Amino acid sequence: MTISFLLIVMILLAFFATQLSSQDTVPRDQFNVILNDLREARADIRRLEAERDAAREALDAAISERNAAIEERDRLRAENADLLARIRELEALVDQLQRDLDAVTAERDDLLERLSRLQQINPLEAYLAQAIEQRREILIELRERLLIEFPDLQVVISAEQDALRFQGEGLFRSGSSQLEPRQRQIVDTMGRLLDEILVCFTLGDRANRGPDCDSGNALIEAVQIEGHTDADGSDLNNLRLSTDRANATLLVMLDEERTILAHENLRGQPVMSVSGYGEMRPIETNATTEGKAANRRIDLRIIMYAPSTVEEVEEIGRRLDALRAAGGSE
Repeated sequence: MTISFLLIVMILLAFFATQLSSQDTVPRDQFNVILNDLREARADIRRLEAERDAAREALDAAISERNAAIEERDRLRAENADLLARIRELEALVDQLQRDLDAVTAERDDLLERLSRLQQINPLEAYLAQAIEQRREILIELRERLLIEFPDLQVVISAEQDALRFQGEGLFRSGSSQLEPRQRQIVDTMGRLLDEILVCFTLGDRANRGPDCDSGNALIEAVQIEGHTDADGSDLNNLRLSTDRANATLLVMLDEERTILAHENLRGQPVMSVSGYGEMRPIETNATTEGKAANRRIDLRIIMYAPSTVEEVEEIGRRLDALRAAGGSE
């Protein structure tokens, strides 16, 4: 507005100047005043134009800043929208994880409860498990001690870990129930070792549950000397042969005092027994030479006493505790 006003003043001055004729004169003082006013008006115009240009630049800068701010606002809005969407996804994930955690916690609690029940040891199951383990250790000890004295002896533990097996020509020649001198020595040694071991697992006059016995409360019900043959020959002859072999084995085990027969089970019966099965219980095929050799065997089978109730387990414990209190023997 100031610039416009000054322009109007200049136009008016120019108009007045055109109205003056060559004959008209203006006093110098008045002319100088008008000239100075004109110069000042031009200076004001230049100053105002500079201020206008500066204002325009400031306005352009402000507009640029505003546009940048708008762009930044839009970017932040978009970023905020993305973050809100991500937050919703994470919240949904947290909810799912919480549900999964609740399910796992419930499953863990169930497993802990089941484990707690399992950890409450059933005396009957514990006794049976101990008896099975003790039988395995007895067979291992017998085999290892026999192999120390007879390294070439064909003796193995059955797959069921309930019997010591003498296969092939280990004790008897094919078709024979007679023990040769070396085989008699093997059987005699086996009887001696078995007699030493049974004192910790039986009752009777030979029982001894002293500190050297690491048998727990396990008891042996029976030790069976079983004779077996291959399929050659008649069934009846094979039954006789297998029984004769079992009897021959037990007879060699008997010393003058017949101490091995003094080992008794819980019912007061001798644990030693014999049986012959002929060809009825093969462990290999009889169609091959090797299979027949495996089937011609003597099994020293150990049968552990298996109580059927917790009360029976407790009764065994009482009897063995009394045996130990008496000094380890009945």
